[in-house]
Amino acid sequence: MSEQEGAPSEDKRKYEFKKLIEELKEYSGSGTQLVTIYVPPDKQISDVVAHVTQEHSEASNIKSKQTRTNVQDALTSIKDRLRYYDTFPPDNGLVIFSGAVDSGGGRTDMVTEVLESPPQPIESFRYHCDSEFLTEPLAEMLGDKGLYGLIVLDRREANVGWLKGKRVEPVKSASSLVPGKQRKGGQSAQRFARLRLEAIDNFYQEVAGMADDLFVPKRHELDGILVGGPSPTKDEFLDGDYLHHELQDKVLGKFDVSYTDESGLSDLVDVGQEALADAELMEDKSDMDEFFKELNGGDLATYGFEPTRRNLVMGAVDRLLISEDLREDVVTYECPNEHEERELVEQRHDTPAHECSECGEDAEVVEREDAIEHLIEIADQRGTETHFISTDFEKGEQLLTAFGGYAGLLRYSTGV
Repeated sequence: MSEQEGAPSEDKRKYEFKKLIEELKEYSGSGTQLVTIYVPPDKQISDVVAHVTQEHSEASNIKSKQTRTNVQDALTSIKDRLRYYDTFPPDNGLVIFSGAVDSGGGRTDMVTEVLESPPQPIESFRYHCDSEFLTEPLAEMLGDKGLYGLIVLDRREANVGWLKGKRVEPVKSASSLVPGKQRKGGQSAQRFARLRLEAIDNFYQEVAGMADDLFVPKRHELDGILVGGPSPTKDEFLDGDYLHHELQDKVLGKFDVSYTDESGLSDLVDVGQEALADAELMEDKSDMDEFFKELNGGDLATYGFEPTRRNLVMGAVDRLLISEDLREDVVTYECPNEHEERELVEQRHDTPAHECSECGEDAEVVEREDAIEHLIEIADQRGTETHFISTDFEKGEQLLTAFGGYAGLLRYSTGV
């Protein structure tokens, strides 16, 4: 996985995004004094500045002096940050968090965080002032994983669309010319049945054509396809091999859905949740199956922070596996005899004193940084993919509890 020099990898960006949300959720204010502003990419910065200026003026009516001061200070800080932007915000928009947060002992600290170009576009302008920062829209983006194709059909109509994360996007629809089951006068039953079957076949081909046009260009990014409708329609459609053969292999399942209009696409997602959950974990399960296979009968697995780090530095790691529930810092120590060692420490905990394991001398702190960011940076430099492993299945949980949350699948055996 190559990255442009100096550019953070997608893995690192996602991790930093998730970490920022977690940090923001921990902040609280003593009153409604924490300000959050969501700016969509098509919103002019001058309009945002005007809105903030208006809010600053209206804040003078707040009865509590402390809350009034804190809100106005937050708005001033936001205006200062907005000066760094020209006519429009960056791609996907902008989110600014600012306010006086409780720091214990009756004290407060002013915090201002700016998130540029979140993973998905900000859909609408929002101004929010409360005792907590508004992070739910960002958390929803974090959960928006996967790209799935959706097809709902009966013999009257069909709809085709996307499931992008949690968002259902209808794209194409069709109505059929299939006649009802009652034949019109003058037609023989046999001829009517033949014409009806031809009409059904033509309609299925039309639906498959819509799906092919939409999904085939994205087939390498597609995580799966759900097909819904009443029986026997969905069964006939799939059993008849109407879909492109590469799409047919992507079908996760067929589901009973009562409606086949646009609302039927949402119903399909609801009834297909179990299949979607399994699909999301599929890559994680595959990685962990391979890890345990190498651990038990091969020599292309490593685990633990320091062994994994050493293999990364050597360029021997093909895939870096990190538990998504880990939050640790790594502290680098150096003693007077220039021995270097590292120790993992819980984030937001004090750095402990350290004695060199080689010579017993007291060691000094050289650096303290996020452990996961530290490993991902090495991985990026060595062309190593990083996979975050969920704890929602047994082997994923074992990565965290039994192997410290860090592991790697190797390109070649190193003996480390």
